[in-house]
This record gives sequence, C-alpha cells and structure tokens, in this order.
Amino acid sequence: MLLAGIPLLFAASLLLLWPQDEVQAMRYYRNQGTVFGTYYNIRYEASEDLEAGIMARLREVDTTLSMFNPFSVVSRINRGEEVTVTPLFETVYREAIAVSEMSYGAFDITVAPLVNYWGFGITPNGEHLTDSREVDSIRQFVGYQLTDLHEGHLYRFDERVQLDLSAIAKGFACDRVADYLKQHCGNYLVDIGGEIVAEGVNQWGKPWTVGVTKPVDDADNLSQELQDTIRTTHISMATSGNYRRFYYEGTEKRSHTIDPRNGYPVQHNLLSATVVAESCMKADALATACMVLGPQGALELIQRAGAKAYLIIGTPDGMQVITSENWDN
Repeated sequence: MLLAGIPLLFAASLLLLWPQDEVQAMRYYRNQGTVFGTYYNIRYEASEDLEAGIMARLREVDTTLSMFNPFSVVSRINRGEEVTVTPLFETVYREAIAVSEMSYGAFDITVAPLVNYWGFGITPNGEHLTDSREVDSIRQFVGYQLTDLHEGHLYRFDERVQLDLSAIAKGFACDRVADYLKQHCGNYLVDIGGEIVAEGVNQWGKPWTVGVTKPVDDADNLSQELQDTIRTTHISMATSGNYRRFYYEGTEKRSHTIDPRNGYPVQHNLLSATVVAESCMKADALATACMVLGPQGALELIQRAGAKAYLIIGTPDGMQVITSENWDN
C-alpha cells in the first residue's frame, strides 16, 4: 500500500512545485496605431501581448509592397534595379494577376502612371487639366500583360511600366497578421484601414461586429457613420469607395479610382463596394475591380470569383443597397 501511494504523492508534489508564472491567464489585448498611411486596430485573446510579432508582419509587408518606402521590393523594381523577389511578393503578384484576368483588366497593378497623372500617386503631376493625348500616351505602358514573374525575377516589357500594389497590400497585410495570430489564439479581429479579418468571438463571448461605412464625401476621413453592421465569427472583408479620395476639376468630381482600360477616373453611380472572399487580399483586389466596373459589372465579377458583395449606389433620391445573391452576412 505504501509503495502504491508513491506515484500519487509524487504527482501532487509536481503540482505544488510547478512555477505559477508559467501558466498565464488568457486576456484580450488591443494594439493600434498608424501604418501604410492609415490606421490599424487589432484585438485578440492571448496569454501575452503579441504586438512585437504583429509589427514584424506589418514591416515585412511595408518593405515588400509599399511604393512610399524607397527600399521596398516594389520601389526597387520601379527604379529598374535587379531584384530577386521574395515569396511574399510572388504570392501577392500571382493573386493580382488572377484578379486582373478575372476582371478583364479592371484591376491592374501597373496603373501607377495613370494614378500619378490624375494627382493621386506618389509623384503626382501637380496639375489636373485633362489632356487626352497624354492619357493615350500613358496607356501604352499600362497593362498587367506587360509584366512577367519568372524564377524570382519580375520582368517589365517596357521600362516605363510602374507597379502599384496599394489596392491589394492592406488586404494582404490583414491576412499576414491574422496568420500570425492564428498560431497563438482563436479569437481575433484585424482591421487595417477598413480591411478586416475576424475569427471567433469578442471579449464578451459574442460574434465580432464589423461595419460597412456609409459612403458620404469625407476627404478628411472624419466620418464614422455606418450604412450597415455585420455580426460574424469568421470573415475576410474589404471595402473600396470614392468618397474619401477625390477632387473637383471645375464642377466635375475626379475620384481616385482609375479605369486602367481607358485611363480615366470612373464615372458611374457605384459609391462603394464591400467584398467578402476567402482571403482579405482577394477581397481587397476584387473591391477595387468592382469600383472600376460599376454595379452590373461588379455583380458579374463577384459571381465569377465565387465571392460576396454589398454594393451602395447613388440614386436621385439618395443611396440604394444591392447585394450579390449569395450575400447572407
């Protein structure tokens, strides 16, 4: 009997001697700040603050995809430097080309020269007077078909081709942070400039609540008015719209969404497009393509992509919401 009791006593002693500080309670953390010229707001349940790992992922995206970082992979490619691209860059590039093909060129990462011409890029021309001859000239070196990725090298078939991955980078950054958090916890929400990945529940044990912003003209980015809210335990969502970056040329509103196919800012009644897809990167690119295509073209694209869309269009009486048939959020 005495010998039989030894294992039980030994196990009990292990429990008493186990360092109490090695078992940390789970709690919800919140990391927030600015990145990529916008905000980030990240909440998650974990046993420790994961901000260092989160920031490492954000820096990784910045040093790969940012046009505003002169040392990034994209900036070096645009300067014509010899660059061996990273697997991260290749992932984003492959997805961008897939959405370009799916949208028949409505989404195009070589749109940078046109974005600059219309005054929305990293090197704007400083004037907004339209010259159709200049637009036609620029369009000659805009087109995703003018690039090719082969054995770690991005080839441009014309040195004037310039990459702009800003319409997919925030979504990809959300995915990267979410992938990191997934290794440590099951409940998290990643919000970078309105692009969102959410999983699990919030600190009250309820589904996360995410908002669809009402597309009112807001050049100062001050409006927080919501058109709708979504309660979810699993979502990758992105929104694109023309209500925050625009200017007027005379009485004509020039939006930052440029149609790569004709070279001009879009002119239709689609005010914003919110897309849900299997990744935030894909949702981000699709939302931009939707804004180029307009309402009907957007719905057709979303069906081809197997995604979901919530579109807000302008009408003489205000705003109207139309959704893809599979929208159930």
